[in-house]
Amino acid sequence: MMSALNRKLVRNLWKLRGQIFAIAMVIASGVAVMVMSLSALDALTETTEVYYDRQRFGEVFASLKRAPQRLIGQISAIPGVRSVDDRIKYLATLSIAGFEEPVIGQLVSIPEKGLFRLNRLVLRAGRLVAPGHPNEAVLSEPFANAHNLQPGDTLKALMNGNLRILTVVGIALSPEYVYTIGPGALMPDDKRFGVLWLGRGALEAAYDLDGAFNDLSLGLLHGTNPQDVIDRLDLLLGQYGGRGAFPRADQLSNWFLMNEIRMLKTMSTVLPSIFLAVAAFLSNMVLSRLIATDRSEIGLMKAFGYSNRQVGWHYAKLVMAMAAVGILIGWLLGAWLGRVNTELYAEFYRFPLLIFRPDPGIFAAAAIVSLIAALAGTLGAVRKAAQLPPAEAMLPPAPPLYRKTRISGSRFILWLDQPTRIILRQIVRAPFKALFTSIGIAFSVAVLIMALQWLDAIDRIVDVYFYDTQRQDMMIGLVESRSDTALQEFRRMPGVLAAEPMRITGVEFHAGTRYHRGSVEGIPSDPRLQRVYDAGGRVVPVPPDGLLLSTALAEKLHVGIGDTVRVEVLEGSRPKSSIPVVDLYETYIGMSAYMHIDAFNRLMGERGSLEYVTLLVDENQLVPLYRKLKSLPKVASVTLKDAALREFDKTMAETILIYVSFFAAFACALGFGVVYNSTRIALSERGRELATLRVLGFHRGEISYILLGESGLLILVGLPLGILVGAGLGWFMASAMDSELYRIPLVIKASTNAIAVLFTLAATLLSAAAVRRRLDHLDLIAVLKTRE
Repeated sequence: MMSALNRKLVRNLWKLRGQIFAIAMVIASGVAVMVMSLSALDALTETTEVYYDRQRFGEVFASLKRAPQRLIGQISAIPGVRSVDDRIKYLATLSIAGFEEPVIGQLVSIPEKGLFRLNRLVLRAGRLVAPGHPNEAVLSEPFANAHNLQPGDTLKALMNGNLRILTVVGIALSPEYVYTIGPGALMPDDKRFGVLWLGRGALEAAYDLDGAFNDLSLGLLHGTNPQDVIDRLDLLLGQYGGRGAFPRADQLSNWFLMNEIRMLKTMSTVLPSIFLAVAAFLSNMVLSRLIATDRSEIGLMKAFGYSNRQVGWHYAKLVMAMAAVGILIGWLLGAWLGRVNTELYAEFYRFPLLIFRPDPGIFAAAAIVSLIAALAGTLGAVRKAAQLPPAEAMLPPAPPLYRKTRISGSRFILWLDQPTRIILRQIVRAPFKALFTSIGIAFSVAVLIMALQWLDAIDRIVDVYFYDTQRQDMMIGLVESRSDTALQEFRRMPGVLAAEPMRITGVEFHAGTRYHRGSVEGIPSDPRLQRVYDAGGRVVPVPPDGLLLSTALAEKLHVGIGDTVRVEVLEGSRPKSSIPVVDLYETYIGMSAYMHIDAFNRLMGERGSLEYVTLLVDENQLVPLYRKLKSLPKVASVTLKDAALREFDKTMAETILIYVSFFAAFACALGFGVVYNSTRIALSERGRELATLRVLGFHRGEISYILLGESGLLILVGLPLGILVGAGLGWFMASAMDSELYRIPLVIKASTNAIAVLFTLAATLLSAAAVRRRLDHLDLIAVLKTRE
């Protein structure tokens, strides 16, 4: 049989159902974000691990100029090496019917007989290449889908100066190309870059590599330190034009994926903390004011013999019931959002499998954290209820001390009408209640600003990276470094208005014990097309000697202007030199470094060499220019700025906008919860006062104005406060999400603040309308009944 206190608990829950639901939605927001983020994180991590393991993804990678296959025996003998996969890899220019722009294909050799030792393909359609058929190819699935290519279709490839017609026989995915990104690109562009797997014999014949290889992938024994293997491998490959071996952690596709996982991990801890902190604040606000209205009932419970512990436990159960509703809703919402989020990741990264089995521990952790937050927020109120003496509790609260103040006698106050004076007096007499309500509204605005700020930050990144830094229309990559006389050839091409040389070469930066593997970009002294642009708004001049480092790279190496960095080039003769840092610049993408191209050529021991050419072109001459580029065997890659920008916008729309939508909904729930609870409790506290005013002749509109006008004034105070708090949360999130790939600038436009304010006002108006309906049906007789 249900005890009396439990029956009272049920009555309270039903009586406060609107307020409980509002608080539950705030708690549900925190739980949902936590469950969504952690379940997606677990799913993405487990899917990646299983995919890599099943397909035997390599653990050490290396590229080189050319080495004989007899070297494989020595490589296999390196301690810790389990398997070796020697391959041939080259870039080729592709021509696809109906697509005018140049397309770059990454050609990778696969065995025509036997099994893959490493980096096994997942066949999605068709078959693998057959022995003795050099013109057969297997395409990566994203590339095939972008061009609607199926087994049996054909495409042209310019391979080492010879035009070949390739027949598509299969479509596949590879763990090596989860994130398929072309040379010099920032985002995947499946229309302009794809992977093609051809038989080993086909590439040997095309590139004159019979009995040789130019690329390696190694599998290691469990527990082997990759760096030990890399050191020995670099010694073996040095005389064959080795470009420096690197571990799986630095493999491009995996590096992008691991950055995404790290950002998701940050999000799964930071965002739920914000929502649950607000939920704790709301729970405290509701319960403390509920206890104030339950004084007489607490006194009766004490008079009937209930102990302090029983009374405290009764109100603690009320808090847990509120939290339980939010936890249940958050579980369901979080599980659904986690599944949706994981499917988005699986589609974006092209996993052939999806493992989504949320760990019950995630749901338990979210529930425990939510309960702790709610109970911690109401601990003081529960203790106050438990310790209230019975005799004091059964008496009505002592009336507040009213006294005339300077404000009440001012001309401004006397000029106001009576209902407005009542509103101001109520706020002045209960400043802490008013402050808590305004803080709650401020959090609602702040959370929405924090979400919308991402859109402003992305706009800023686009402006700096694609417009302020890059003035060219396209960047052409060459198969190998060439004399700067090649620049004149590009300047004579149809539609070319300007052309500038570039070098981008892989290097290792060393500063004491700190290390970074990246690249140095060599550019002219006064570049017009590819500038060194500081996000603070200045164009950084390129000095004749020395390094220009991004601030992110300088912070990683712990160096500043005037310090020396040891640069070890990973190509050619692999020179090493200690170079001073001349200047620093802020950038939002990557960790870049620049040198004057002449200084870099001197470092390489070469004269007038270039590897890339940036072009400014006449858009009316693009078609003949594309045709010319497709016919040049020396062209290894073509990066179009407009296409890269479109892909960047598309990727951001598929990821960031979804998160912004989530948090906009959560912020609206937060605003609704704060205003509804504060106004609803105010109605409970002031029911007698408002009913008395109705009896004295105040009409419904005036009564509504007194109650809702107070909330409206507090909302107006909370809005600018929310803008300030939003800037703080935005800075906190931007700092927490910093990585080697991106730095998120703190940019909040006036329109963002306006949208956040309007969304919050809409949510608060909705809650005010719900309270106004209850106010219109106020039972004057019942409210005026009291025990004196």
